[in-house]
Amino acid sequence: METTEKLSLAAKALEQGQGILRLAPTWVPRSFCVPGRRIKLHPDDYYVLGGERGGIDERWLSSTTPAKNGPLTGENEGLSAIVFNDGSKDQQILLKDAIDELKGELIGDRLWNEYQAWPMYSKFFDNMGPLPHHIHHSDEYAAMVGQLGKPEAYYFPPQLNNHGGDFPYTFFGIAPGTTKEQIKECLQNFTKGDNKITNFSSAYRLEPGTGWDVPPGILHAPGSLCTYEPQKASDIFAMYQSLVNEAIIPEELLWNGTPEDRKGDYDLLVEVIDWEANVDPYFMENHFMRPRPVKSLPEMMAEGYIENWICYKNQAYSAKELTVLPGAAVTIKDSGAYGLIMMQGHGKMGVWDIETPALIRYGQLTNDEFFVSEKAAKEGVKIVNQSSTDPIVMLKHFGPGNPDLGL
Repeated sequence: METTEKLSLAAKALEQGQGILRLAPTWVPRSFCVPGRRIKLHPDDYYVLGGERGGIDERWLSSTTPAKNGPLTGENEGLSAIVFNDGSKDQQILLKDAIDELKGELIGDRLWNEYQAWPMYSKFFDNMGPLPHHIHHSDEYAAMVGQLGKPEAYYFPPQLNNHGGDFPYTFFGIAPGTTKEQIKECLQNFTKGDNKITNFSSAYRLEPGTGWDVPPGILHAPGSLCTYEPQKASDIFAMYQSLVNEAIIPEELLWNGTPEDRKGDYDLLVEVIDWEANVDPYFMENHFMRPRPVKSLPEMMAEGYIENWICYKNQAYSAKELTVLPGAAVTIKDSGAYGLIMMQGHGKMGVWDIETPALIRYGQLTNDEFFVSEKAAKEGVKIVNQSSTDPIVMLKHFGPGNPDLGL
């Protein structure tokens, strides 16, 4: 191996962390949303980027995907950075650059050879009100504008949901019996105030500690719980609802994801909808997710931990919630690289101190977010809970085709 002097920052960071990289928080504003103020940002900092950028209502996790936030988007907005301390000062490098350089050594040869990238990210989104009824295109329709399709999943962490916001219900799908003409008429009425598209949908009450899987082509209007959202690394969407919470949605967002020469073609907008999946009378049964233990509960408890699958219905990503019981020391093995975010507790993970901050200033570094290389995940990550009362709880997000996920 080269001498340490010649090693790149990425290689040094991976070596110093013994296969685990520490990440800096990545905050993302949205001009069209009101922050729900549950993602631990200091109350003075939700509008720190200025009024015209809107409030910060998202924290992106393990992201190599830039935020598409219009002409005012900041440099590297949405991109996670690795924090490396050389003994005298903290230095930061983008996780994306480290993966481009270290390739399979970081994310594993399986993912690198297939994607040449980390093809997912997760985020917290934290809106006071509901989002508009919208859709993410499938690969087929996203390809028309040179993008990838976007499946996503939701989990509602109890630690971030002490209040439900203004509307903790999500509209999913289209009520059985609705016709394509009825939906097309709503879309044609987009500029006439409220196009009333949610009249043809069903809202489900959101419950902390549960989740939903949302494949491309499904209409959905996410409710106002603070949401952990693993997703494919794509930012394609179109807003199909013109008025939400008394806020008007600009018509350009209806045609977002439509090729220039097809704008104005309402039939194409209807075609993007996966009709059968939307009118599925068993929609909840097919998309709702309760946590599933990764193995028998008594067996895990005896070893000092509980681990549940929380997002497990899509091959494009998966997620687990790991709880390490007070006073326990455990070694957890996974078959793929993953990012993680601390939700509760403090202790040690490998060489790192891990902790869950209560309040974070914009720009402040934390010890609550990490990225675990495939090699370190396979060898096993040792976690020690140093509290006699408080469990350690972390959420872990994995790339596509997780070998441990028996779909």
